[in-house]
Amino acid sequence: MIAHLKGIILNKGSNFLVLDTGSVGYKVFVPATLLLKYKSGSTLEVHVYTYVREDQMSLYGFSSPSELELFELLISVSGVGPKMALAILSSTSPEHVKSAIAGGEAAVFTKVSGVGRKTAERLIMELKEKLDGGPGISSKLSKEFSESLDALVALGYSSAEAREALKRVPAELASSGQIVREALRFLGGK
Repeated sequence: MIAHLKGIILNKGSNFLVLDTGSVGYKVFVPATLLLKYKSGSTLEVHVYTYVREDQMSLYGFSSPSELELFELLISVSGVGPKMALAILSSTSPEHVKSAIAGGEAAVFTKVSGVGRKTAERLIMELKEKLDGGPGISSKLSKEFSESLDALVALGYSSAEAREALKRVPAELASSGQIVREALRFLGGK
């Protein structure tokens, strides 16, 4: 899995850029804010979500690990795929997305093409607890959670399985190693 890329922007499209990392050019879908911030020829470093399906593999890049984590939370909602999550993050800042979820402001999401009222309400309902720090979630938006999720995916578990296991990890565990060990106990007991 590709988790990080650094290179020179070869060219840009409406919602993607091609990043040359030496001898390979990667097509990376990015939020509009990132596209506007950098010009072709600029050096760029992105945190990457690798989306794999039977018929395609796509890369989604973000300027910070926290923006990547928010993207991953968005796509964990039923009915929200990577393109819709990227459109949401392109329409407003990550902070505004979080405050809209916390405040139950469905209108922020329905302004995005393809997001209807039901999807917006489901998104708010499913993510509000996670962003408010529901049971066992305090570490879920942290660096340790991100590292643990990446480690479990690298071990061959799906992102959904890894997330489910991480939800069951006690919030007081501090290191990524402890979190992964505890999650593996849960996954091994299935």
